[in-house]
Amino acid sequence: MKKITMQQIADHLGVSKFVVSRALSGKGGVNETTRERVIQAASRLGYFNQKNGYVKNTLPAPTASIQLAQTGKQSVLVLMPNIRFQNKDSLYWGRLLEGISGELEAQELGMIIVSDPRSDHFINILNPAGILGMIGVGQIATPFLLEVHRLGLTMVLVDHEDPLIPCDTIFANNLDGMARLTNHLIGLGHRHLHFLGNSSFSRSFRDRWLGFRSALEENGLLPEAGDDPMLKLEGIENGAYREKLSDWVRDRKQAGSMPTALVCANDAVALIACSVLDELGIAVPDEVAVSGFDNIADTAQHIPPVTTVNVPKEELGQRAVKKLLERLNQPSAPQEKIMISVEAVYRNTTAGPFVGTQ
Repeated sequence: MKKITMQQIADHLGVSKFVVSRALSGKGGVNETTRERVIQAASRLGYFNQKNGYVKNTLPAPTASIQLAQTGKQSVLVLMPNIRFQNKDSLYWGRLLEGISGELEAQELGMIIVSDPRSDHFINILNPAGILGMIGVGQIATPFLLEVHRLGLTMVLVDHEDPLIPCDTIFANNLDGMARLTNHLIGLGHRHLHFLGNSSFSRSFRDRWLGFRSALEENGLLPEAGDDPMLKLEGIENGAYREKLSDWVRDRKQAGSMPTALVCANDAVALIACSVLDELGIAVPDEVAVSGFDNIADTAQHIPPVTTVNVPKEELGQRAVKKLLERLNQPSAPQEKIMISVEAVYRNTTAGPFVGTQ
């Protein structure tokens, strides 16, 4: 492979080699916009794939904005930005973090959690020489990942991937899991199914939408034509779409076009859907079946308990740690996208379609 040089990156961007050098080394003298352009161009051209493509910094000790666990041991950086309710208190992300923590403890490794990275060199508060590698959890902005990548830290991403960042990734098998659940509903007799969520919210949501759609197509059914507002729900994190969903259900009920099954992108959407249907006097599952995805604790406690797909959250975290250690031992092995199997959990919010609605 032909070597990619700083001069080639400079020529590609129309800047000086000096600017490229300063940007890639993390030194001052280059504004944030230019620095990001340089790093992104370097990544696209393959500069960071070269053995000498990283410029290490000598950095100060950690600050108080980082949570330190098991100090004195070799540590793994866990980057989980507190966006979209990605935090240790989440019924989903918290369990995943427990899986990471438990496996690191079993391997006698420490953990450094960064929950509030900043674009202005957030990695500068760490000393990369004391970190084995990084596990990124959930949605992480490209500039943060590029900063870690620039420093040469080995990383594994969980429930997220970035086209600019070559690394191993860990996902639940969202597509197949949703396809199996949808096929189950079709097997019960449903022919008017509707997906609730936002297909552009995350890679997982998109894969779940694709799984839903593939199951429909396999059974000679098609998703609703035209611009579907239920594929563009805003405020997935906090349920801000509730009023929009309520209006949509009310309109469908009045028009006599209510679906017999609502297939939700995750459990939080399913729980809100159940609440909206109850408020509008629509019985679940007698009139409309509802399903979720993730199997958070609230779905089992809900009345009636919600049909869902169990994502082995702790296992996702454990596998991320194991993959990171495998990568450190075999840095030149082919990168992997690992799919963890999921399993449908059939409960009381799904049943065959109400007589007269088929």
